[in-house]
Amino acid sequence: MNIFGIGLPEMAVIMAVALLVFGPKKLPEIGRSMGKAIRGFQDASQDFQEEFKKEASQLEEAVKTTAELEPKLGSGVEKTEKV
Repeated sequence: MNIFGIGLPEMAVIMAVALLVFGPKKLPEIGRSMGKAIRGFQDASQDFQEEFKKEASQLEEAVKTTAELEPKLGSGVEKTEKV
């Protein structure tokens, strides 16, 4: 098990130190608050990804529409330049 480059022995040492510093009554509360913070970060990250994908698809659609209209507009411009 390797989370964020921290193996099982390192995780055990961190948990032991946290238990000594915060005590057994405060540790579950801290774990819950950290879990909520991580969940909030994941939700915000997912919202950002969805918004980014939506904007990228809108930009792609605009470029596609412009590329389709360009030949039609280009032929009209050539006719007016020749006159």
